[in-house]
Amino acid sequence: QVQLVESGGGLVQAGGSLRLSCAASGRTFSSYTLGWFRQAPGKEREFVAAISESGGGTYYTNSVKDRFTISRDNAKNTAYLQMNSLKPEDTAVYYCAAERYSDIRNFRAPTDWGQGTQVTVTS
Repeated sequence: QVQLVESGGGLVQAGGSLRLSCAASGRTFSSYTLGWFRQAPGKEREFVAAISESGGGTYYTNSVKDRFTISRDNAKNTAYLQMNSLKPEDTAVYYCAAERYSDIRNFRAPTDWGQGTQVTVTS
């Protein structure tokens, strides 16, 4: 099990950028597939992006491709989500999630979750 704490959310105008961070506890961070999900008011939680244990593989939902970048630093036990060209429809609570040795293209039910960080994009 790994404990996850997100940070970096906030209020930004459309077209702006934010970088979310996900700090993890534990000594086996490099054995976890990591990902980001989001949930907008009144909507179901949706997958955003995932990254493999080494960071060599990434996968995105179509709506954020070419705008968001997921990365990780295993030495710092931290994952990131760089969000550029933000749109009002990106407004949601963003959650970091983890699962040991998962599939980044099938990262649907991770075992560990953070508490979430709010991202609000104004038009």
